Amino acid sequence: MAMKLYFAPGACSFVPHSLLESAGADFEPVMVKLHKGEQNEPAYRAVNPRGQVPVLVDEGETITQILAIVQYLDARFPEQQWLPRELKARTRVLQTLAWMNNTVHPTFTHVFMPFKYAQTPETQAELKSFNARVYAGLLADIEKMAQDKDTAFLGGERFGPLDAYALTLLRWGGLAQIDPTSFPALWAHVQKVAQLPGVARAIERERLQLNLYKPA
Repeated sequence: MAMKLYFAPGACSFVPHSLLESAGADFEPVMVKLHKGEQNEPAYRAVNPRGQVPVLVDEGETITQILAIVQYLDARFPEQQWLPRELKARTRVLQTLAWMNNTVHPTFTHVFMPFKYAQTPETQAELKSFNARVYAGLLADIEKMAQDKDTAFLGGERFGPLDAYALTLLRWGGLAQIDPTSFPALWAHVQKVAQLPGVARAIERERLQLNLYKPA
């Protein structure tokens, strides 16, 4: 039975989506339209009661959360070497992936969906502007990673989850009124990653545009 990946276009589910495409895996992509509230429908809540993407289903096992899915896929497709085999290098990649997921990603959520964290329009506007500035600083941290890397990709010599997440996070910057080209090393890296055949297939399925920045 083929694996199933529940994903939403442009969401962080792009990370496992691009990994599966890069591996040439036999999987069924199932689109969840967040803007239409499909994540809240009973059918999807039966898959993930938390109503989040991504969700990976494989051999009767339902796996949620980026870190868990990435480590599962890395073990499922060891020949891809998405995570380094050497312990310290692997730990460094996982700690960066965790930071992207638990710090950078939630900061953007405060920009994109401030209504989750405040009731009044005034407070929502303040949250949005404040966190947009914080988000720009976090992208600057990833820019430095792209500048300082001495390997072909952010996690080593092979494409991996850090590259897919960096693409996603930089793309989101446009929605926070941050010009992605203002991070030249990261922008160049993301464009290189986007041209990899597996990544390009995921981009095509999700119909993604890399630069969403529109000057005010």
